[in-house]
Amino acid sequence: MSSAHHQVQALQESDDCLPQTKVESPSTSDYDHDHEACQDAASKAGTVWTKLDLIVLPVVTTIYFLSSLDRSNIGNARIAGLQRQLHMSDDQYSIALTATLITYTVIDIPSNLAIKTVGPRLMIPTAAILWGMTCTLQGLVHNYAGLIVCRLFLGLFEGGLLPAISLYLSSFYPRRRLQFRIAIMFSATSLASAFSGLLAAAILNMEGVGGKPGWAWLFILEGLFTVLFGASCYFMLPDTPSQIPGLSSKERNLVVLALREDGIINRSEDDTSYTLRNCIRTFSQPHVLLVMITGFLNGTSSGSLTDVFLPSIVAGLGYSGTRAQLMSVPPFAVAAVLSVITAFLADRFGQRGLNIIFFAMISLTGLAIFYGKSPSHVDHIRYGSLFLLVPGTYCIGPPLGTWAANNSAPLIRRATALALLPVMTNLGSILSTWLLGAISPAPRYTSATITLLAFQVGIIACAVLNMLWLAKENRRKQYERDNIVPVDGQAEHDITGKGDDCIWFEYVM
Repeated sequence: MSSAHHQVQALQESDDCLPQTKVESPSTSDYDHDHEACQDAASKAGTVWTKLDLIVLPVVTTIYFLSSLDRSNIGNARIAGLQRQLHMSDDQYSIALTATLITYTVIDIPSNLAIKTVGPRLMIPTAAILWGMTCTLQGLVHNYAGLIVCRLFLGLFEGGLLPAISLYLSSFYPRRRLQFRIAIMFSATSLASAFSGLLAAAILNMEGVGGKPGWAWLFILEGLFTVLFGASCYFMLPDTPSQIPGLSSKERNLVVLALREDGIINRSEDDTSYTLRNCIRTFSQPHVLLVMITGFLNGTSSGSLTDVFLPSIVAGLGYSGTRAQLMSVPPFAVAAVLSVITAFLADRFGQRGLNIIFFAMISLTGLAIFYGKSPSHVDHIRYGSLFLLVPGTYCIGPPLGTWAANNSAPLIRRATALALLPVMTNLGSILSTWLLGAISPAPRYTSATITLLAFQVGIIACAVLNMLWLAKENRRKQYERDNIVPVDGQAEHDITGKGDDCIWFEYVM
């Protein structure tokens, strides 16, 4: 057996490999040599992916961390006096949140389709600089109209980040290695929400410095740091797997070969599949549509509930001021840890749907406790429910995004699916801003809690239906593979042309 064949198999998870060129069985005399070569390839594979993690993950995770921080810090600013000093009603506050989500949603698909032409190395850092500047300007507003303008531009500049980073990571890692990396990136959201409370507690002590309120300094300082980090990313982000700094040319070739064998990148330089027809095809695929519905349902739970309203929810449970900021930290820390641990297991066993069902059930339990009535210590019990509700909603994000990426090919379909998912999530977030604002008032949020309970059941139903459909399609493809008639003895199959429609493309459950 060739060493390259062994290296590709080691780079991929063994049970995820797509059909390879048939190779004659090795003779007994070749066994020891092949066994040593395979062990050496496996060792090199581990080193390659570790190096890639150290090059790519810290940058994209930090960018997403700052994105989450700059988008959600309005929740901390609200309880620090923003709403009162700008003379905003609850309805106006909800409109300000909705303004961000509208432009955030509109930009997702166009920006992700353009990333192939512009390149992630240019697009992602530029977006960070622009939304960082917008965040800073929020600290200079003196009225409601100024805040609305800033929130509109914040969503416009920041909106394409999540689909861009998800597409970026899915272009660097084989399918069975992806969720762990996306979970690390997603954990930045949980950590940002936790760190937001800690940072807000410190920055708000600047109240009156320079004649500005503490909430203004919150926007200014966090925004300026994003601008500086965004500028540095021009020099740190590689555009493609073949341009990764810090890897030898042999290691880069091994990464590219593994991605080609997994159907992630084309075997040829010309990508003739990047067409409008393939883009439109994404919208009619059942497994994509089920993931999108799940995204909407989960977005309603996580988009604004945990990002923007949690400090207010905690304040409504009897905590105030700095203590309310700090008490919002622990649930997010738990969510970050659980997300990474379960993502490792999901990659190991190739399961996305079960991961989603598990966390939807946890969220369902947390919502039921939050909704329930207790004769005593009710605030402590409802605060405890947040340790189920926050991880349950947040930890659905990584497997959901990974599911969309794993089962969408070629690149144009993957880009479309990964952009459509945040669109649906943001639409859910828009609903959430009103559910937890004007429609369902604090501190009970009764109507919102009932709605979200029903949505968790919907998430479970969609995940089950998707798993059943994917299993049926995999059985159909297996049957067609078993009955295929070879053409001219050809045994190697390139799946990148037909993408996930090809019978050699196996869906990940």
